[in-house]
Amino acid sequence: MLTPKIIVFMDTLHLNVNLNFQQLLDIVKQLSPSEKLKLNDFIWNDTMDIPMEHQKLVFDRMQNSKVNPESMLDWDEASKTLTS
Repeated sequence: MLTPKIIVFMDTLHLNVNLNFQQLLDIVKQLSPSEKLKLNDFIWNDTMDIPMEHQKLVFDRMQNSKVNPESMLDWDEASKTLTS
């Protein structure tokens, strides 16, 4: 049985509750659309550090596409190679 400890200050809600993942999803489903957006922003903006080697890989690929645009495939062509 869950025994939540809830402290509410204005807009802030502090919870200390043990939940499994499905229980967490059930709670998130109850949020308003604007609250879900805030939660999404928090999740993706909090400690979302991209390792330097990943950044370099993306940068190198972008540079290569600018230097050699003929080596690029459009999505329709690329997706055909993925399914064959």
